[in-house]
Formats: sequence, C-alpha cells, structure tokens
Amino acid sequence: MSEVKVLFVCTGNICRSPTAEGVLRLKLAEAGLDGRVGVDSAGTIGYHEGEPPDRRAIQRAARRGYELQELRARQLRHADFETFDLILCMDRGHFGQLARLCPPHLAERVKLFLEYAGVAGLPAEVPDPYYGGHADYDYALDLIEPGVEGLIAALERDFL
Repeated sequence: MSEVKVLFVCTGNICRSPTAEGVLRLKLAEAGLDGRVGVDSAGTIGYHEGEPPDRRAIQRAARRGYELQELRARQLRHADFETFDLILCMDRGHFGQLARLCPPHLAERVKLFLEYAGVAGLPAEVPDPYYGGHADYDYALDLIEPGVEGLIAALERDFL
C-alpha cells in the first residue's frame, strides 16, 4: 500500500502547522506508523519561506518531547492539492482560502484539522499564538495533541 500524505496548513507555517507536523511525526513513530504516513506543513503566505518555526513554538513543543527545529516554512503550492491525501487547516480562514483554491474534484481532501479531535467542548479552530505568550503556545499544543490522536485513529480506519 502506498504512503498516505498529510499536509497541515496555517498562515505563515511557523507556529501551528509545524507544531502539528512535529506532534504527528512523533505520535506516528510511537505507533509504528511513521513509514506509512508522509507529513508536511505549509503556510497560506510565503513571508517566512525557508525559516524555522517560531522560537516559542520550538521551545514549548520541546517541553513535551516534540522536535521542530529542523522544520522549515514553505508556502502552499497548487500541486499540494494533488500530492496530499489530507490537507488540514488550522482555522476557518485557511479552510475558506483553500476551498477557493482547490480543484473541485479534490475538495474532499481539505478539512478543518480539529474535526479529528473527537473531544466534546474543544473549539473548531486552533487559535494563532503568534502575538501571544507561552500560555498561547501551550494552549495550541493542548488542542493539537487530541487532534493528532484522532487523526491517527482516522488514518488507521480509513487509509492504512
């Protein structure tokens, strides 16, 4: 069976989407699925192209055992709609942008990431921590972790 490919998308690809990428990479390795799922992240804008994630994202993720420092920001490419099986948006704004850009025959690939969390009471979006402090980055992780757990369950059920 071919590798399933997952892409996380946020605005600049320096906070939320690389954090989700790092969390998913570790959780896949722990589940023995890392060779079966490809993971990447991108931004809707290219302001930070080639840069590592925000230092606060790296620091807060490292406190929980996630490695982000090797990741580099990139902008979403039109070819990503064909390349990735799931394109997971961090908020409704990203979802709206990608829904407009996505070829209609691939529209089912674009989803809000936290749809996978499966936890009552969680918001539908991961808020951008960029203009906040450590607590905002921790809160983003608090949302991303159950989202990733639910995503892995869905990948195992629907793709693997």
